[in-house]
Amino acid sequence: MTKKHIHLIGICGTAMASLAGMLQAQGHRVTGSDAAAYPPMSDQLRSMKIMVMEPYAEKNLEPRPDLVVVGNAISRGNPELEVVLDQRIPFCSMAALIHDEFLMGRESLVVSGTHGKTTTTSMLSWIYEVASRSCPEFAPSFLIGGVAENFGTSYRVNVQTRPFILEGDEYDTAFFDKGPKFLHYFPDAAILTHVEFDHADIYADLAAVKTAFKRLVNLVPRRGRVVAFDGSANVTECVSKAFCPVERYGFDASSHWQLVNFKPGATCRWTVLRQGQHFVDLELPMAGEHNALNATAACALAAGQGIDAVSIAEAIRSFRSVKRRLEVKAVVGGVTIIDDFAHHPTAIRETLRALRSAYPDQRLVAVLEPRSNTLRRNVFEAELVESLATANEVVLASVFKQESIPAEERLEPQRVIAALNQRGTAAALYSDADAIVTASTPTLKSGDVVAILSNGGFGDIYSKLPAALAHLEKA
Repeated sequence: MTKKHIHLIGICGTAMASLAGMLQAQGHRVTGSDAAAYPPMSDQLRSMKIMVMEPYAEKNLEPRPDLVVVGNAISRGNPELEVVLDQRIPFCSMAALIHDEFLMGRESLVVSGTHGKTTTTSMLSWIYEVASRSCPEFAPSFLIGGVAENFGTSYRVNVQTRPFILEGDEYDTAFFDKGPKFLHYFPDAAILTHVEFDHADIYADLAAVKTAFKRLVNLVPRRGRVVAFDGSANVTECVSKAFCPVERYGFDASSHWQLVNFKPGATCRWTVLRQGQHFVDLELPMAGEHNALNATAACALAAGQGIDAVSIAEAIRSFRSVKRRLEVKAVVGGVTIIDDFAHHPTAIRETLRALRSAYPDQRLVAVLEPRSNTLRRNVFEAELVESLATANEVVLASVFKQESIPAEERLEPQRVIAALNQRGTAAALYSDADAIVTASTPTLKSGDVVAILSNGGFGDIYSKLPAALAHLEKA
């Protein structure tokens, strides 16, 4: 592509901000706009000296760009989109541009699934990076839906090598392309972690979600490979008609890649068997069985692409997680504050279980903002109660932008609170982050672990709560 002025509408989305950096690295002039910016992507854009124009406005398209990338959160009525359509400014989706600009002639390795894909993509990218120290041809390009701590970024474009590792998002592509993003990535090999009903705003039911993943599997060529979790009937159904080899991973004795001798804790340890034979002993400085499964999936795909066990073990041992995935934001007055990107009851359950194993003797307080399009609906209300009951205490914020969800579909927080209290789990509801900070700060004591669960900015509670605790400590 010749050098252009490219404008991104919705630039603060994780993948869109990453694309902005990738395009800038290719020599394009990049501008962007959004309704609101918050970390970590606002920090990443600032570090790249890409200015974010807020809010959306017609003037943001002056001077007229050569190409506009329309984020999938953008719909008709957006003032910038309306100018693009009125003036026939060339436009495209993020996923289509990634394919055309970055994937042609490369080896596309796609990590997909309704849970775990950001962490697994980061692990796989780091395995390739460690392997490249002895075999430079493994040096990866990557696009991750979060900031990988080992790299300090969510993307890289390496023009000298073929591997390109992508997080394959099942969410829709754009207002004019309602298919999932990952169908644009044409994988040479893929990982499928989990398949559950999610994104209730765009998928009618579980069958629709499974159809999307079946289509992804159907894109993998016969020479390719799919590494798939063995503990899910939904995953089994999605890979059942693959034209390429399918290698299952998990705890089952029949798994191609089996985890054995799993030892949980703040650092997890286990052995991976390959077709029943010892392949590698792994040590991961993260809590949670789900993270051990993520690491095993990355191990399996990397090994199948020719990376040795020694490099894999070194990479997993030195893996440093992802921003907003069990991220310790602060320890103030002995209170540990953790940020986790919570979007689904299953993810909440696994996060709280992981924290239980990492902090087995400490009081665990879950602070949840129902913000994702799935959590804001009542479709998983019972499952949400089950997930949150893992904590000693639950603090719930009001449903984010509840007016945008039909009343009959909307999550009812009071019902969740009542159900938790009935089970013996202390739970309370507050209007917003400020109310939560005011009410919670005096009740927290040294040794407590606070898990803040949200897939958004949550009223900047991540800085407000530590600041309030620090003030209390000094008083």
